[in-house]
Amino acid sequence: MAEFTMELNDDQKQVRDWIHGFAADVMRPAAAEWDEREETPWPVIQEAAKVGIYSLDFYAQQFFDPTGLGIPMAMEELFWGDAGIALSIVGTGLAAIGVVANGTEEQIGTWIPQMYGTPDDVKVAAFCSSEPDAGSDVGSMRTRAVYDQAKDEWVLNGTKTWATNGGIANVHIVVAVVDQALGTKGHASFIVPPGTPGLSQGQKFKKHGIRASHTAEVVLEDVRIPGNCLLGGKEKLDERLARAHERARSGGGERVKNAAMATFEASRPAVGAMAVGTARAAYEVALDYAKTRTQFGRPIIDNQGVAFQLADMRTQIDAARLLVWRASWMAVAGRPFESAEGSMSKLFASEVSKKVTAQAVQILGGNGYTREYPVERMHRDSAIYTIFEGTSEIQRLVIARTISGMPIR
Repeated sequence: MAEFTMELNDDQKQVRDWIHGFAADVMRPAAAEWDEREETPWPVIQEAAKVGIYSLDFYAQQFFDPTGLGIPMAMEELFWGDAGIALSIVGTGLAAIGVVANGTEEQIGTWIPQMYGTPDDVKVAAFCSSEPDAGSDVGSMRTRAVYDQAKDEWVLNGTKTWATNGGIANVHIVVAVVDQALGTKGHASFIVPPGTPGLSQGQKFKKHGIRASHTAEVVLEDVRIPGNCLLGGKEKLDERLARAHERARSGGGERVKNAAMATFEASRPAVGAMAVGTARAAYEVALDYAKTRTQFGRPIIDNQGVAFQLADMRTQIDAARLLVWRASWMAVAGRPFESAEGSMSKLFASEVSKKVTAQAVQILGGNGYTREYPVERMHRDSAIYTIFEGTSEIQRLVIARTISGMPIR
């Protein structure tokens, strides 16, 4: 087990600089165009695939970095480039995490390559959990999965919403209810293979920010998938459900996690790193602007009102990165989140990103409010971090429950 460190080794620095170069040279020049078009930037994804950033091998190398810093380092640099394009590049990763967290070795080997495709024929994947009436309240999920024993098939029905790459994905990972009596413990995750009849795209959302990332509803109407598309397999599911029923009868016992939460727990520090990247990008623009913009015969950074804001921005960004790196190291080291450190990192970094990007707009004044400068887009993009993969309110609830041991509502 690697010791926690704030110092990247030479290999990590080389990877960081490589990703930073791609973000600066390919993503940033394309950012404004794809934000305006509100379309998936397939040419940029393909460029990322050609250089090796959009690939299973790349994410596997970062995921298995023994220090735990590979993924947050990569996320920060990509989202420093542009949040919308970056989410189009890394959105497949959430579905992949869902498979890694819940699937068998055979499922991992079979389906994750199909999520990415090849550099000449890139594909994307979607993780489908939220529903119109079940966002933060996952217990209200209505999508059902019923097992047809005669055909060894699962039949899925329901509507998912807010799905990154929903409807355009080659592979969809869908969380559904298999045992309604167990509430959130009665959920399971399923692989919907390419071209499966009954799956269609519903409404595509026009968003405030991250416009280059495709977000849509996914409609499931009598979607039949093979039995082996249940992540983890039916035997494991039956055992888990039996434990949950026993625990319910006894009023205690072993805690059983649901499929969606297992995915989100693994991804929260990564979302925190995304927020750090956007915040850092806005801070850097504001710092450069403050040093070159003159008012009353001197650079505006000579004024304490501006300089102190920049000092606070940098301090908060570094503090957010520390929380993200700590949680990432704990996860790879097998340290339990006894104080909900994963949620802490996501909560703090996402709130910092919103605040820092707003301060960047303020420092640039009228220019910051126009699309001629990137901080306007960064400010819009940053709003998503306090919402997706668990709102800030939900993160506070998780933290409060964890540190108190009380069923806070």
